[in-house]
Amino acid sequence: MSAIFYHSTKQKMLAEQTREEQQKNHVSPIVTKIVQAGPFYNAENYHQKYILRQHRDILDTLNLSDEDIISSPLACKLNGYLGGYGDYEDFLKDTEGMSLTRKQLGYVEQQLKKAPHF
Repeated sequence: MSAIFYHSTKQKMLAEQTREEQQKNHVSPIVTKIVQAGPFYNAENYHQKYILRQHRDILDTLNLSDEDIISSPLACKLNGYLGGYGDYEDFLKDTEGMSLTRKQLGYVEQQLKKAPHF
């Protein structure tokens, strides 16, 4: 099942409108449910940025607390790149805004070069 959770009437209307527009491009019915959002609970810390957590060599050098890992844009980007989302050129563009050391950059570059889409 897929779902879109909305917080306001405007979001609900936009979701319904988008689903209707996209339906014109598909033969099968789009069955994505549009549901009012309820309470949100963060998963346990060990689930947060799971892929980044598997790369202890870089994670330990970032000096992020568990709370920081959840909210850090840097942790989010690294988690994505290390998970195979994005390519080397995208990473190089993003590094301008990242405060990584040469050693940290080298580690991520090395991991990206191992990826099948490199």
